[in-house]
Amino acid sequence: MNNEPTSSNSQTDWQRLDAMSDADIDLSDCPEITPEMFAKSVVKRGLPATNKKAQVTLRIDSDVLEWFKAHGRGYQTQINQLLRAYMEAHQ
Repeated sequence: MNNEPTSSNSQTDWQRLDAMSDADIDLSDCPEITPEMFAKSVVKRGLPATNKKAQVTLRIDSDVLEWFKAHGRGYQTQINQLLRAYMEAHQ
């Protein structure tokens, strides 16, 4: 980990943080993840997709595309999920 501050205004005490052990970290305000919570989790990145995807060129109204893009990363995945839900609802 690079301990150099990204700006000259950093007020982080890097030496104190480096000296801390895991037991020194206060996690009292972080909820513990239960097995039930973990079982309901969804992995969106990091693992290979189970379904093969095909790259296509698709014409979408520009305002629709901009709306999806405005919601940040993963907009293509969101579009795919909506198309899948529509497909499954109409089978």
